[in-house]
Amino acid sequence: MRSSLVFRLAPSTLSSTKALSRPQSSSRTFFPFSSIVSLSFSPSPSSASINGAFSSSSSSSYSSSSEETEDAMESMPEMMSSKTASLKSGLYLVSTPIGNLEDITLRALRVLRTADVILSEDTRHSGKLLHHYNIKTPLLSYHKFNESQREKAILKRLQEGDVVALISDAGTPAISDPGMELTKLCVNENIPVIPIPGPSAVVAALSASGLSTEEFTFVGFLPKHAGSRKDRLLVSSNGSATQIFYVPPHKLNQFLEETSVYFGDSRQCVIAREITKLHEEFWRGTLGKAKAVFLSQQPKGEITLLIEGKPNSVAETPSEEQLEHGLGELIHNGHSLSMAVKLVAEGTSMKRKSIYTLALRKFGKVESQDGSS
Repeated sequence: MRSSLVFRLAPSTLSSTKALSRPQSSSRTFFPFSSIVSLSFSPSPSSASINGAFSSSSSSSYSSSSEETEDAMESMPEMMSSKTASLKSGLYLVSTPIGNLEDITLRALRVLRTADVILSEDTRHSGKLLHHYNIKTPLLSYHKFNESQREKAILKRLQEGDVVALISDAGTPAISDPGMELTKLCVNENIPVIPIPGPSAVVAALSASGLSTEEFTFVGFLPKHAGSRKDRLLVSSNGSATQIFYVPPHKLNQFLEETSVYFGDSRQCVIAREITKLHEEFWRGTLGKAKAVFLSQQPKGEITLLIEGKPNSVAETPSEEQLEHGLGELIHNGHSLSMAVKLVAEGTSMKRKSIYTLALRKFGKVESQDGSS
């Protein structure tokens, strides 16, 4: 069963970011960085596409001429022009746009320009991003099918002082994308791992969902094995936090059918599709309504699906019958008694010791038979 990430957000003070500026005596006009690097401007509705043109919100606020654009280019920090700003050796986890090419930070572009090599999940896909921003750094494929073979050579380069940037096809590396194992390896070898924050489908979908953001569990893709999927859904359905899943579009109907069994048809959900892209959509409603709506249509594009947490689940104490049912189903799926207790305890407010006592009383013979075999 895949592990999940649980986040609890607390209020924090955000540091301010200094914008690019010039002396007050200057009368020149300045533009968002996205307009500077693209060297193009179009106020047309099509400008919101993912190909790097302007979004409609930016096009309504700025006007430009070729002379003003040249002036803006001259005002850019020198570090953005080429490899003029040195970086310390290490593995840089660089977040890249999940759709709209404007969603990239100045720091990310500087790291990608300055790195000795960029590890890319798909070099053809990433090549389009680098070409758009005129970045010439060499690309090296690094994906789930070759990461174990690449690790030794990458580690050697890092130990020799190279700057290695890791990107995925979209979003933040190592979050349901390649990078976790390489990060672990670098940490174990005392090699610096530097995150370059940026786009994330999880955070983007959660922020606009309308569901609780105080606490959430990122599950990601469900396991392929049917029994493991049921185990994960059982735990998630009993959690009070908002549950966040990645769902392939061709498996949406199956996902909705399976989740409604554990969450119930009345639980609120949000289906976020094609976030930041031209056809971005947030569908909101109950799981029951979602099943009816999407039974007859096949959505396209990447889907992040959120389900509200169980109301008052922390204060609720499940009945002995409910606990017995949950334990029995897990044991029937092949789990040991102790593992079944652990999984059930994760979704309730009861102490594991109490659930274990019940399990021994109801299923103790199963455990002893497993041990003797």
